[in-house]
Amino acid sequence: MGPLVRRRSSLAHAKCMFHNDLELDHRPTAKDKLVGRMADSYRDLLTSLGEDVNRDGLLKTPERAAKALLYFTKGYDQTIQEVLNEAVFNEEHDEMVIVKEIEMFSMCEHHLVPFMGKVSVAYLPRGLVLGLSKVARIVEIYSRRLQVQERLTKQIAHALIEAINPSGVAVTIEATHMCMVMRGVQKINAKTVTSCMLGVFRDDPKTREEYLALMR
Repeated sequence: MGPLVRRRSSLAHAKCMFHNDLELDHRPTAKDKLVGRMADSYRDLLTSLGEDVNRDGLLKTPERAAKALLYFTKGYDQTIQEVLNEAVFNEEHDEMVIVKEIEMFSMCEHHLVPFMGKVSVAYLPRGLVLGLSKVARIVEIYSRRLQVQERLTKQIAHALIEAINPSGVAVTIEATHMCMVMRGVQKINAKTVTSCMLGVFRDDPKTREEYLALMR
């Protein structure tokens, strides 16, 4: 085989490898397949409502809705260990730490509509403190799932216990539920307040009163 033939053969082989790589790059990922299945379900839902899924305004809606729902529920793909990322520090601080009014968005598992509000978290350290932004990250993990407010409140509190084993934790959530605003009783200004007290916040009235006074 002459040099020119070998060169052409090598070029053809390179082109073949390049095209194979392109095909591999464009193979649907597991997430792509999931979005596709969810988009099909949204098309069925829109059709059931009497809509034309082929009209301009709805052509991309099923895919957008599928990706949006995956984002709204991204907390299922996160763990406390991943989010903390070594942001736990040894610190001889034994006074109350409060992170107030963390904005929260979640999805009601009963009607699949949003509820939103603010979360306040307090803990009494016992040799370990948590990077302040990580408190908000913990709220994000559990709020970005299908939820009820009562369970969300407890999950955040127990996650703090798991992360740094403090003497106690208090969590308060005040939220507006769109299932009460958009349907049912349709009370626009109604708010739901839930709390979870663990450790000294539950057992020691003085600690609990200090927390409530600081919250006010």
